Amino acid sequence: MFDFSTRCERARTLMGERGIDALLASVGSDLPYLTGYHAEPSERLTMLVLPRLGEATLLLPRLEAPRVVERPDVFALRPWDETEDPIAIAAGLCAGSDAIAVGEQTWSVFVLGLQRSVDAAFRPAAPLMRELRMRKEPAEIDLLRCAAHATDRVVARLDGASFTGRTERDVARQVEAMVVEEGHDVAWGAIVASGPNAASPHHSPGDRVIQAGDTVVVDFGGTLGGYHSDTTRTFVAGEPSDRVTDAFAVLAEAQRVGRETAAPGVPAQQVDRATRAVIDDAGWGEFFVHRTGHGIGLDVHEHPYLVEGNDLALEEGMTFSIEPGIYVRGEFGMRIEDIVAVTADGSESLNRSDRSLHRVS
Repeated sequence: MFDFSTRCERARTLMGERGIDALLASVGSDLPYLTGYHAEPSERLTMLVLPRLGEATLLLPRLEAPRVVERPDVFALRPWDETEDPIAIAAGLCAGSDAIAVGEQTWSVFVLGLQRSVDAAFRPAAPLMRELRMRKEPAEIDLLRCAAHATDRVVARLDGASFTGRTERDVARQVEAMVVEEGHDVAWGAIVASGPNAASPHHSPGDRVIQAGDTVVVDFGGTLGGYHSDTTRTFVAGEPSDRVTDAFAVLAEAQRVGRETAAPGVPAQQVDRATRAVIDDAGWGEFFVHRTGHGIGLDVHEHPYLVEGNDLALEEGMTFSIEPGIYVRGEFGMRIEDIVAVTADGSESLNRSDRSLHRVS
């Protein structure tokens, strides 16, 4: 599906422009982006050594080698045995490098070992990899769209669910099961936050029993083909108060404005300003406590970030969440989140499910 050889060549081009002789990608999403192989975090070193000139090498423990789809046109495979020193092998592959870029999630024990073994300047690889990964290929957007549509189906199923009298933890388990049932490979831990707990944007679902009148923020997603979904909808158990109804109308307008603002050439911070202006003007500004959105792809949070101070101009192929929220401590919380892809002349919301205040029993 993906042309990993072209991705590596694009990386080499940027390395040449930035004076980098070797790029090292270990655990995290840079490795599968460049090779198609996802390494689990481990005390055993797995690392792609991508020189600006010469053959790339994927260094990994021999016991993991059967998991790799070999791609001779992209990298040579170098399994290492338990009695070998992988740091020494990686250092040898970097011999002659003056500047080395290291993936930001590489364990410090490996970075420190390489710094002792190679006389070179070490730099973070994040600026280079960010440049490569921010603009999604059509096949990447297709996977993100499929994942978003799967979460839309979960929202539709939740409309028929009963929340009152159940614990947050119980509803979260149900949501996670639905995520997999609707086509994801894996579900990540859902946020189910009810009543006053909903005022905590990243609340961990617990044993609180959902009561009539509670708002319930449900934030959930997972991975499909390695790419993430991330959706939030707000539910109310029974009838909402007038205060909740009024606040939600403001939130829905802010989220709509954010989606419509996203377009090529628009600074990332402008989307944040647009959503925030709606909430500020309605008098709820102090209760919107986080950025408007984050990029999404192989990582659930990646660049670009829609936040004040980020003047990066949005480009076709960038994908991110738009998720303003209102959180009133001790009372309620609410959030609406869609994944959006920038198109040639505007943006596409990959999520299509109902964004209204969902009423459940």
